[in-house]
Amino acid sequence: MQGHAEEFRSPGSAGNAAVGVLLSHGFTGSPTSMRPFAEHLAAEGYGVAVPRLPGHGTSWREMNRTGWPDWYAVLDDELARLRREHDQVFVAGLSMGGCLALRLAEQHGTDISGLVLINPSVMTDDRRLAVLPVLSRIVPSFPGISNDIKKPGVDEGAYDRMPLRALQSLSQLWKLTKADLAKVTQPVLMFRSTVDHVVEPSSGRTVLASISSRDVTEILLEDSYHVATLDNDAPRIFAGSAAFIRRLSGVRQVGADA
Repeated sequence: MQGHAEEFRSPGSAGNAAVGVLLSHGFTGSPTSMRPFAEHLAAEGYGVAVPRLPGHGTSWREMNRTGWPDWYAVLDDELARLRREHDQVFVAGLSMGGCLALRLAEQHGTDISGLVLINPSVMTDDRRLAVLPVLSRIVPSFPGISNDIKKPGVDEGAYDRMPLRALQSLSQLWKLTKADLAKVTQPVLMFRSTVDHVVEPSSGRTVLASISSRDVTEILLEDSYHVATLDNDAPRIFAGSAAFIRRLSGVRQVGADA
């Protein structure tokens, strides 16, 4: 495992431990992309977990030996643990992590109190992926899509190659999740970068048009690219998400007056 791939967990404190938050990084990424977000929520006193998805944080070749059921299973297990330890659980995800968060919401209903989605991916407009089922058997990888970050000098710790067998599995996750979006009824807070070189705007628009949630807020990020949790708008994401969780959970901010 690479050094940047270290998982993060905090049990919660200061009366806010009744709330747990599960965070998921994206495709070919690592917990690094979610760590500052997780640390902010932990400082609020919430229980927080950022697991490392199988095949991530090691090598793209190893990732090619994993698929979406492996990634989902880790989050599903982590969600079950958080549900045992906390009264309410929220799920947040970046990119593919947003897709996995939506899939969890589709499968678990009211066990999840709300979703925070950052540039979620549920589809692509790239027609080249139509040949992916065949291509992935012949070519192991393409150049990567890492570090789409406007802020200079930031490294998300993602692979510099795109593992095509894993990408083929991701496309299957997209199809399943997109087909069941109407099952999502939880409150949703979506952050979407106006300039994103990885996920097309159609992905976020499809989510908003297809879910059944009544409590939905979209916030556009004008100063960040795809990995917005490490970019210039990160403080807006962190503060907005904490406020969203406070509003829905009824749990006060750490240090707030009684």
